Amino acid sequence: MPMLTSPVLTPGALARTDQPVVPTGDGLVLRPWQAGDAPAVHEAFQDPLMHRFHGKSCDSEDEAAGWIDQWREAWPGEREAQWAVVEEDTGRLMGRVALRQIELADGMAELAYWTVARARGREVATRSAAALTHWAFEEIGFHRLELMHSTANEASCRVAVKAGFVPEGTRRQAYLHPDGWHDMHLHARVRGD
Repeated sequence: MPMLTSPVLTPGALARTDQPVVPTGDGLVLRPWQAGDAPAVHEAFQDPLMHRFHGKSCDSEDEAAGWIDQWREAWPGEREAQWAVVEEDTGRLMGRVALRQIELADGMAELAYWTVARARGREVATRSAAALTHWAFEEIGFHRLELMHSTANEASCRVAVKAGFVPEGTRRQAYLHPDGWHDMHLHARVRGD
């Protein structure tokens, strides 16, 4: 059955080029993951706060290396795009920012992030989310980005709002965390917001 509308983005919108490095303009860089990031990813997941609001644990550097391989392999498939957030001057890992659940035809994706413990309180997640959002809208042409977080994660809610993501509602018992089902706040930005 023919579609009555044209796709927002077509296959190749991401994969026709290498995954870019995206500077935040204020001392951070979003760059593709590298194999050498595995120890820092493993270390990040030893933080108890990660266990509270993330559905995975990381038991070894080898496991982290496997994740990094998956994150790197996802770019050509255009199903997700993951970046390491690093300090521009030192290259030290500060977090991760990603576009997940990419739907090219609809021009939509979900923005996700986490930060290492030493990055908290420095607006690393906000700055990274804003830079990736700008890139997704202005360089690629996405129409809508969504962002979800546990209603118990007040810091993540502040990040979403500061990055310009408008609260749209609550998805009841939408994500299973280690301590049970969490309601999730849904925020979104639309190109032109």
